[in-house]
Amino acid sequence: MAQTDTKKIFFENLSGAGKAIAVLTSGGDAQGMNAAVRAVVRMGLYVGAKVYFIREGYQGMVDGGENITEATWESVSSMLQVGGTVIGSARCQDFRTPEGRLKAALNLVKLGITNLCVIGGDGSLTGANLFREEWSGLLAQLVAQGSIEQQSVQTYSALHIVGMVGSIDNDFCGTDMTIGTDSALHRIIEVVDAIMTTAQSHQRTFVLEVMGRHCGYLALVSALACGADWVLIPEMPPEDGWEEKMCQKLSANRAGMKRLNIIIVAEGAIDQNNKSITTDYIEDLVVKCLGFDTRVTILGHVQRGGTPSAFDRILASRMGVEAVLALLETTANTPACVVSLCGNQSVRLPLMECVKMTQEVQKAMDEKKFEDAVKFRGRSFENNLKTYKLLAHRKPESELPTSNFNVAVLNVGAPAAGMNAAVRSAVRVGISEGHKMFAVSDGFEGFYNGQIKEIKWSDVGGWTGQGGSLLGTKRTLPAKHAEKIAEQMRTHNINALLVIGGFEAFLSLLELLTARGKYDEFCVPMIMVPATVSNNIPGSDLSIGADTALNAITTTCDRIKQSASGTKRRVFIIETMGGYCGYLATVAGLAAGADAAYIYEEPFDIRDLQANVEHLTEKMKTSIQRGLVLRNENSNENYTTDFIYQLYSEEGKGVFDCRKNVLGHMQQGGAPSPFDRNFGTKISAKAMQWVTKKLVETFRQGRVFANTEDSCCLLGMRRRALVFQPVVQLKGETDFVHRIPKEQWWLKLRPLMKILAKYKTSYDVSDSGQLEHVVHNRPKDSDASVAM
Repeated sequence: MAQTDTKKIFFENLSGAGKAIAVLTSGGDAQGMNAAVRAVVRMGLYVGAKVYFIREGYQGMVDGGENITEATWESVSSMLQVGGTVIGSARCQDFRTPEGRLKAALNLVKLGITNLCVIGGDGSLTGANLFREEWSGLLAQLVAQGSIEQQSVQTYSALHIVGMVGSIDNDFCGTDMTIGTDSALHRIIEVVDAIMTTAQSHQRTFVLEVMGRHCGYLALVSALACGADWVLIPEMPPEDGWEEKMCQKLSANRAGMKRLNIIIVAEGAIDQNNKSITTDYIEDLVVKCLGFDTRVTILGHVQRGGTPSAFDRILASRMGVEAVLALLETTANTPACVVSLCGNQSVRLPLMECVKMTQEVQKAMDEKKFEDAVKFRGRSFENNLKTYKLLAHRKPESELPTSNFNVAVLNVGAPAAGMNAAVRSAVRVGISEGHKMFAVSDGFEGFYNGQIKEIKWSDVGGWTGQGGSLLGTKRTLPAKHAEKIAEQMRTHNINALLVIGGFEAFLSLLELLTARGKYDEFCVPMIMVPATVSNNIPGSDLSIGADTALNAITTTCDRIKQSASGTKRRVFIIETMGGYCGYLATVAGLAAGADAAYIYEEPFDIRDLQANVEHLTEKMKTSIQRGLVLRNENSNENYTTDFIYQLYSEEGKGVFDCRKNVLGHMQQGGAPSPFDRNFGTKISAKAMQWVTKKLVETFRQGRVFANTEDSCCLLGMRRRALVFQPVVQLKGETDFVHRIPKEQWWLKLRPLMKILAKYKTSYDVSDSGQLEHVVHNRPKDSDASVAM
């Protein structure tokens, strides 16, 4: 049997029977903490362990008594969508003292708890590691004072610690995203989008302060996501004389017919001399130097509040399950670890290595080694900063390289939120690299009709937050119109193509690749950036637009479930989009706490439907009041949404009633999420940098001629990195009949969804994080576009 198979049914080898796991949240709260608590409790119970809540963080551990209570399956119901932490969090001075930690140890030993899952920031996790190191000494003290028997020292000889980072600041090194960061970005972008409408009306300048006392991540990414004019962060203070440069930039933007200015400031922003830069100082500066009508908005604790985003729920659920697996696999010699996210993959990292790296950032800032501070933050942070600088600050014409290349950008397929951010990024990076950029309206239909015009830097201002496709997009494929498209490419001297779209965009590049044999005009670099709500593109784990759609589905499911509060037991049947791809149904099911999700990739029959009904009936007879079932639109041609609704209605009579809802095109609409804005911006910037490189490589004897496989690529996210893949090589990975990849990473999340819904199933842990080491982000490794 292969190694993967031996690990598949993990509870045979990693039983939690006889073990006790306690979960606590400590330090500042963050949206998504409840999802993490829920996952730890349910996974712990699933493997046969006893699970305890420690309420009010370390204070509850020190005080003991009713602060440490046993958790049940039902005790974490209906908390997935709740912000903050329902088990409470508190700053605890007592735990900082040896006496306090002695009390905490006694309270844990009394209940047989030797496995701790700590959800908090670096301070909370450092405290947990100190507690672990002192554990044997604390037990010896308890024996000496007669509080416990000697036998307890052998029985509870080691304390095992696994951490999850809950912090909206994303200030913990070693992880791409901490629990709560994405939700905080949602709050910030909601405010910025609202402010931009009023600022535009009155031609105002707004100065927004966001959280981040020691870390500028929220300020930087929100600036990237909304196209802010200026951003100030602690890791990269502005150069001396920045005030004059900022005012020149604001003035130039107004002269370019822009009616508003947005300046985003991290609360910990400093200048080169470590002097604080305040919003009041910036307001006074703008009013004094430019006379602009200026307002200050301090977002404050709004950023911590509200419902967690789909991303945070999924991240927290995955990390919670990973934390339990890590505790089951740990030994007395295993160092305390944090479970974390790198790219799209869960990893385990030694806790103190991460803490030391985080401390190095602050040390570098204190010593004014700001470039080192940025590198220590990690590649994702560095990439964000470089991309922002590239897109926000236009170089003077005299400093731009002159390439004399013409690059066309177009959208193909159905609209997806984030497409406009990708187009803006491509246009501005292309102009920065000396190219002349052309926009093609209405996809390839517009291409062969000659709807092609040059697009300038200022033309894409304000596009980042716009939903849909401002260029216009159609599903038309190019093969039937190859001659006319070749003629248009000849007329406008197009030297490269950037196609942003879904499965039709992938098919289009394959057709253009084939057409190279007949038309030399198609022998140019061509690249595709995946953008579709269905997330069904081969060669990429994620597509632009999918996160926005997930949030739309998750929010709607929350509201639908809430509509049944106070009524009798009810099950909702929800139909999602996706074609034959079950990504939306599965991942939204995990984010919304669904009981089942029916998809094409996992065939089901009437017996499965009956088993699901019986399972829900059993749950409804206890304390669960609401059920949620998702169905992908093309999951089965016979078991339609109506059929499933009628089956559940009939079989659930006397126990629950049913309602159905088809979500439809609302999944494609709305403003793009911060993730999609950021992802679209960065992936498109990297695509344009590839175009520049290929244009230089293939320019010979006064013309561009590119006819190799690697000159027609798809740029996709694979596990931890962005990868360029020739489209012809992806043909073997594609099911063209059903328009989906043959292998899809997210299918491994389905057992996780089932386990959290109380189904008995097998869970493949071959992809589980293995303990790795934190790697310093050395300059030679810091390709600005590797990590998201």
